[in-house]
Amino acid sequence: MLLCLSSNHRNASLDILESLSEVAPAATTDLVSTNDFVAGAVVVATCNRFEAYLDVEEPLTAATAITVCSLLESLSQRSGVSVDTLRASIAVHEGADAAAHLFAVTSGLESVVVGEAEISGQVSRALDQARAHGTTTRDLERLFQRATHTSRGIKNSTAIGGSGKSLVRLALELASSRVADWSTARVLVVGTGRYAVTTLNALRTKGALDLRVFSPSGRDAAFALKHGLTPSEDFDVDVIVTCTASAVLGVEPFSAVSKCLVLDLGLPRNVDPAVGQLDGVDLLDLETISLHAPLEELSAHADARDLVRTAACEFAAESQAEPAIVALRTHHFALLESEIARAKARGAGEETISALRHLGGVLLHGPSVRAREFAADGRAAEFDAALAALYNIPVKRSAGVTAATARPHIA
Repeated sequence: MLLCLSSNHRNASLDILESLSEVAPAATTDLVSTNDFVAGAVVVATCNRFEAYLDVEEPLTAATAITVCSLLESLSQRSGVSVDTLRASIAVHEGADAAAHLFAVTSGLESVVVGEAEISGQVSRALDQARAHGTTTRDLERLFQRATHTSRGIKNSTAIGGSGKSLVRLALELASSRVADWSTARVLVVGTGRYAVTTLNALRTKGALDLRVFSPSGRDAAFALKHGLTPSEDFDVDVIVTCTASAVLGVEPFSAVSKCLVLDLGLPRNVDPAVGQLDGVDLLDLETISLHAPLEELSAHADARDLVRTAACEFAAESQAEPAIVALRTHHFALLESEIARAKARGAGEETISALRHLGGVLLHGPSVRAREFAADGRAAEFDAALAALYNIPVKRSAGVTAATARPHIA
């Protein structure tokens, strides 16, 4: 059973994410060596994301729950964060849903800047590190290799890679009809992450000079020094651009605003819609942007999600079909090797042996394809029964694995 524990900008504070990124690799590696249920693990740990992918053997129906509790306790001991806080900050994905989540993460669909390219490299390096530590398994190798393949396919067939930059550009284009002169406008950027850097560059391209920054997490001073800005908590400016993952702003910070255009570039939203009802405040969010000026990039996210869904279903079907295919291949090649040995004893040459092996592969291809088709339709048990009826081949499946796990749920 594949299991994923995920903490990111959507469900955890930056402080917790930083703590997890520091202790997660060691804690998860220890879990593999000390927990009888965990066969392998791969950890993706960055400054704003913690993902632990585990290959869990299930001799007990409670193996998954025990594994989650063990990892939370280990993370808590190493980070100093309480187990209850970690439990509230970590989402758990099982089976096919774990695969779907990794495919979405690797494709940049779960990033602060949707479509970012860096995450795919981070995922690949995480697999390399797991290999170096000897914590991968065959199932985890298949999972991560398919994730890389899916990410590459999405990059080549959709415009998702440029969607973050395009949204910023489009938002500023719409705002330009309400900003007479960007060079004299007082602009406050809320956020200090990679999305904020993209926004800052776009603002400077527009000609904005009076640029300030505010960070709900208190990182504005360092960010301002690095990018030549002025740290500020004053929201009484001409334009506010929000692009943060750490907070949702309510009406209170805007209460002293006299006249201001607010561009909410957050996904999910950074600004309470009620802010748009305040006198003097004009709120422009991503929903408004998509309605007033649709671009190809704005549909790229939906297109990419469809590709992730397809890839996850195919991976789940392959996983469900694999026990039957392995059983069939084991039976088939045992017979084949026996016949090859007989042929060699009768003086058969390499050309004959090669032809026999080729024929064996051809004969296996059709049933293997059918096994995946049956699994994709939720009929893996029927294929297992056919093997038993036709060839008396038993199919060994892990406890708790059923055809239902072949259907991932993707947001």
